[in-house]
Amino acid sequence: MTAADTIRIDRLLVYLRFARTRSAAQVLIDTHALRRNRKHVLRGSEQVRIGDVLTLAVGGGVRVVEVIALPDRRGSPAQAASHYREVDSDGLDRKGQMTIAASPPMADPPPDVPEDFS
Repeated sequence: MTAADTIRIDRLLVYLRFARTRSAAQVLIDTHALRRNRKHVLRGSEQVRIGDVLTLAVGGGVRVVEVIALPDRRGSPAQAASHYREVDSDGLDRKGQMTIAASPPMADPPPDVPEDFS
């Protein structure tokens, strides 16, 4: 894998317009508002590849995006959006294993053992 196949995550956030500057991207990282492939990002120098899934807590909501191409500069919002896709609107990750939103509470828990009337 060459250096052209990866990009620093702080730079990617700026190029994809999730942050205005690399300093603002670092704030997202420092406040644990960013995950890459379900793991908290700890440093701005972490490398991102095509296919990685980013989870961002921005603007009071959560956005989950898959990187489909690596940009070489910051462009227009339309250009930025062409480099990622939103993960399906059901709030599931790529494998459909974990919901992003909390599950609704159950009204009545199911009984532990059904009674047998034989």
